Amino acid sequence: MNTNSKHRSWVVIAVVLLLFGTAIAAVQYKVPVVMGDIMENMNMDAGSASWLMSIFTFVGIVLALPTGALAKKFGPKTMLLVAAAVIAAGSLLGAFAGNGTVLIVSRAIEGIAFIFVTICGPLAVQKYVAPDKIGSATGIWALWVCLGSVLGGILTPTLYDAIGFVGVWVIYAVMAVVFAVGVAIIVKNPDQVLEDAAAPKAEAAPEAKVGYGEFLKPNTLLFYFAFLVFNMALLAILGFAPTFMQQQGIDPTLSGFISTLPMLLAIISSPVFGALSDKLGRCKPLYLLALLVVGPCTLLLLTQTGPLMWVGAVVLGLIGLGGPVMCLTSYIDVLGRPELMSVGMGVLMLVQSLGQFLGTWLTPILLGADLSGWTTAGIVMCVLGFVGTAALALCKFK
Repeated sequence: MNTNSKHRSWVVIAVVLLLFGTAIAAVQYKVPVVMGDIMENMNMDAGSASWLMSIFTFVGIVLALPTGALAKKFGPKTMLLVAAAVIAAGSLLGAFAGNGTVLIVSRAIEGIAFIFVTICGPLAVQKYVAPDKIGSATGIWALWVCLGSVLGGILTPTLYDAIGFVGVWVIYAVMAVVFAVGVAIIVKNPDQVLEDAAAPKAEAAPEAKVGYGEFLKPNTLLFYFAFLVFNMALLAILGFAPTFMQQQGIDPTLSGFISTLPMLLAIISSPVFGALSDKLGRCKPLYLLALLVVGPCTLLLLTQTGPLMWVGAVVLGLIGLGGPVMCLTSYIDVLGRPELMSVGMGVLMLVQSLGQFLGTWLTPILLGADLSGWTTAGIVMCVLGFVGTAALALCKFK
């Protein structure tokens, strides 16, 4: 029997999941481009308004592990559909929020949906895509945050001018629900369902409980450390490279473009790295290559404003941002047991959230109160990148 006969087209499944994920990510990134108007209308100061974005990271840290457990119990597709309902509820609450506090609460609710999708999207790819196409499908899926951030940044100002605050919040919620319908209809495995229905009914074996000690083995910890370092470096760039560039006289709009250029170039690197991993049957060489360039690229983007700055942005986008795809694709091999994936994805996303937090916490310390320690920050991040690469090299997986 053809091993792919029981699976729907991996391209269709990946695209449907990508559209839904992009809608969810656009909800996250609808705020920054209209932050000034929100602060004025809601009488929010800069400190409270910053929570409209940072609450997402906080929710991820708190809910990553419970979400993995829920995905194991109810399945990734069910959790994705729940995410659509949660995002609708949060967006509707935010649309009619009368003050900043209620709006922050609504963003926390939206953040719950975001972490559901972050964890359950890759699990859905693992479950519903043919094994020999998981890398390719993950390469497409991994674009959801990149595309969502671009969509939210470009579309929101136009919508805001046309239909106002309430309209923006409602239309993004509707968009997420519409694409969730696509997930409900398309993302399933009908041939396998028929095979299961035709098979003799057997008494189900009790499912073994998964303890968190399973994720504290040396090999797994090496893998987590490498991913932690990647996220630290990425957030150092996204959070602070524009400030460095502006200090050097670069226009704010251009500095924002350069710092997010790697995310745009991931539209190329993510699918390419995924397809290559399927062709090679291996992820480790590609992941090592991606992580190897992250440290030097971070150093360039935090210390250079000439041609080397552009080299850092382009290399990071075309090579470095192939790393997340390889991380997600190889994770099941590192864990060794498929039944660990649901809870394990929660652990991995906790590592991601911690890395992002550490990136935004450590970098200001390295820069100092006057934000002048750019060379120090760049060198430290570069060294951490090499240490993370060494940890990944020691980790055993294909």
